[in-house]
Amino acid sequence: MALWRQMLAVKSIDALLAEAAGENRLRRVLGPVSLSALGVGAIIGAGIFVLTGLAAKEFAGPGLALSFIVAGTGCTLAALCYAEFASTVPVAGSAYAYAYATLGELMAWIIGWDLVLEYAVASSTVAYGWSHYFLSLLGLFGVEISKTWTASPIDYDPALGHWIATGSICNLPAALVVLAVTVVLVIGIRESARFNAAMVILKVAVVLFVIVVGAAYVDPNNWQPFLPYGWDGVMRGASYIFFAYIGFDSVSTHAEEARNPQRDVPIAILASLLSCTILYVLVAVVLTGMVPFNEISVNAPVADAFSRHGLKAATLLISSAAVVGITSVLLVLLLSQARVLFAMARDGLIPRSFFAAVHPRFRTPHKATILTGVIVALIAALFPLELLADLVNIGTLFAFVIVCGSVLILRRTQPTLHRPFRTPFVPFVPLAGIAMNLALMLSLGWENWLRLGVWLAVGLAIYFVYGRHRSVMAHAGELS
Repeated sequence: MALWRQMLAVKSIDALLAEAAGENRLRRVLGPVSLSALGVGAIIGAGIFVLTGLAAKEFAGPGLALSFIVAGTGCTLAALCYAEFASTVPVAGSAYAYAYATLGELMAWIIGWDLVLEYAVASSTVAYGWSHYFLSLLGLFGVEISKTWTASPIDYDPALGHWIATGSICNLPAALVVLAVTVVLVIGIRESARFNAAMVILKVAVVLFVIVVGAAYVDPNNWQPFLPYGWDGVMRGASYIFFAYIGFDSVSTHAEEARNPQRDVPIAILASLLSCTILYVLVAVVLTGMVPFNEISVNAPVADAFSRHGLKAATLLISSAAVVGITSVLLVLLLSQARVLFAMARDGLIPRSFFAAVHPRFRTPHKATILTGVIVALIAALFPLELLADLVNIGTLFAFVIVCGSVLILRRTQPTLHRPFRTPFVPFVPLAGIAMNLALMLSLGWENWLRLGVWLAVGLAIYFVYGRHRSVMAHAGELS
């Protein structure tokens, strides 16, 4: 069998749906509310409680609100494409499964490997943000933990222009919260969804509190100049805080666990993205109005803004909600990571006996979940925020470009396929999504392209050494 034919082989929609209905399946227990809560749970967290500080201070200034609008627009275009795929191919794997159905096995592997990067490093970034808010919360009660155990052993010094050793051993709180959430995920998807829903209610209430109460302390003078770094700063800010939006695509990874995926998954994707975009823009306006942009805290910007105005009770509330809210983001991201690995293993591209193993009682991919938790805990403990966030963003944007392009391809190759949700204004929406997300990728700088290239090169080596020889499609003779 020719290698090139295998790499370009497309997996049929019928085959994908048959797998989701087979014995090695996940439990369909999620309704529209639970799915939307998973989306909101993943979106509102480190992006709003942590990354807004660095984005405003270093990139966009008060123009951070425009950065959120730009990033939100790019995500909306991609979300419309995700919604069509999620309703048409309601299986685990998200963009990986979509690429397999349209672009072939090699591109499916590339996007799957990219999603592994996105979710694993995103989870580590979120855990890093959780650690800082947790330490801030402890500080309000006069409790301090040695920096030896609360910071990464390396960090970037902008004054020196290179990486330095910090003297710390690891960020222990970040690692411990990852391991704790991993235990919850192994127990079951229904329990995880309920736990997430409770946390979502709390943090949305606190975000509304930040907007309403913080508005009373806004000084319009802090918005001058509105674009201190120009439009280029707005775009750089958008590419940085793009991380804040990655949660909506995690909804599509749970399509196989939705009770009515053709209807509920598109609703959840679009509802969670729209509502969170509005909240993000309002928080950005309030935050940059409360504190001059060049004085905003990088590690805990929202809590610090209220602390500056002497609102100690509000600071305690925000820090507590941030700890809880960021935990829910971590839960959804780790949940999604295991589902992508599950889908790839079911196709034989990574060891099936391990990554596609489903617990007989909990019906969760327990082995993949545990391994993911251990690796993410190590990354969160050892690497700093700046390195992690940029690496997540370029991987996510790449996935969005692939999904937008896949919609165009599937419309041409299978025009009669049943599509409960159809992306509007095709080809304009997919093409605009490709253009905008590529523009945001270009704003991230050559270093991030290099890191992405290295990661993909490692992935290609694994595919050619292992994946292509173990591919289920190849052995089933589907490439003939």
